[in-house]
Amino acid sequence: MKAQFKYAFFAGLHVRGITFAVIFAMNVIFITLGSLGLLPFAVHIMAVSLGGIAIAVMFAANIGSDVALANWMFSPPKAYLHALTPAPRWKTLLAGIATMTVMDFVTMAIAIASLVWLTLILASGNAGHVSIEGNWVLETNYPFISVSRGILFVLLMIASYLLILMIIMFCVTMKKSLFYKLPASGFLTFLLACLCFYVAGLLQLALIPFSEVQRNGIFIVITLGETAMPMLILLTFLKAGALFFLTSKLMERINL
Repeated sequence: MKAQFKYAFFAGLHVRGITFAVIFAMNVIFITLGSLGLLPFAVHIMAVSLGGIAIAVMFAANIGSDVALANWMFSPPKAYLHALTPAPRWKTLLAGIATMTVMDFVTMAIAIASLVWLTLILASGNAGHVSIEGNWVLETNYPFISVSRGILFVLLMIASYLLILMIIMFCVTMKKSLFYKLPASGFLTFLLACLCFYVAGLLQLALIPFSEVQRNGIFIVITLGETAMPMLILLTFLKAGALFFLTSKLMERINL
């Protein structure tokens, strides 16, 4: 099992690691200089803009690294490291999914937190309005955020991300196992992905007893209250878990 985590960790580390190192170093420099008041206003604006661009770059690097990890798991010759291991396929899949999730969330969390920090430094030092005397008056209010609401939001983000990853992995596994001899396997995989997302959305109807439902023509609008958030999180984890089980079974039939 340790070997599977090692393979998964190093599969997409090159692109992700270099991108993260550059973004992290840039943010540390800007935050340090901004905290000490050594950044001119124009440069600080540029730093905040670069922080926003860095989030998009980090997201693209994470996607590229996840694709590299998927190729590592399903394409020869590197896939033989997984296929020939005595560990069951669910452990191989768990290592890949856990590595993707942790590395993506950690890198994105640091990039987003750095941008928020830079923005707060800029707001606390320069934001406000001009009074009658012409002086800058700070008027920045930071709303209180409920800890429990924040935890639920983070759990929902993790569950949703896991569901998307599992849909991708399930479709790729289907292409490499059941579809690999069929013509137009790529098109069939695309149709399967659309079907998976449709079914995943349709299963949201299970939340009707915990929400308010409105019907607009052929569309059904489900309004979830804060008390229904745990049920939504649980349902999302269950959908991801079901796809995890099916994918691990299909991995036994992958054609390398």
